[in-house]
Amino acid sequence: MAVSYKKLWKLLIDKDMKKKDLQSVAEISWSSVTKLSKGENVSMDVLIKICTALNCDVGDVMELLPDEKKDKD
Repeated sequence: MAVSYKKLWKLLIDKDMKKKDLQSVAEISWSSVTKLSKGENVSMDVLIKICTALNCDVGDVMELLPDEKKDKD
């Protein structure tokens, strides 16, 4: 499964926030923000901090996407 944080970026736009604002209010490292930007996995602690700071649920900031099959038999 792949992870998508598109919902997080939309939420930040709706709240008129930038990534640096998220980093500050959620008290997460810049490397975590970079991982989010690249669609990489982050710890549950980071997701909880984001959800607490933005007053939302984890489903409001991320979603799991099924892997595409590369081989077709």
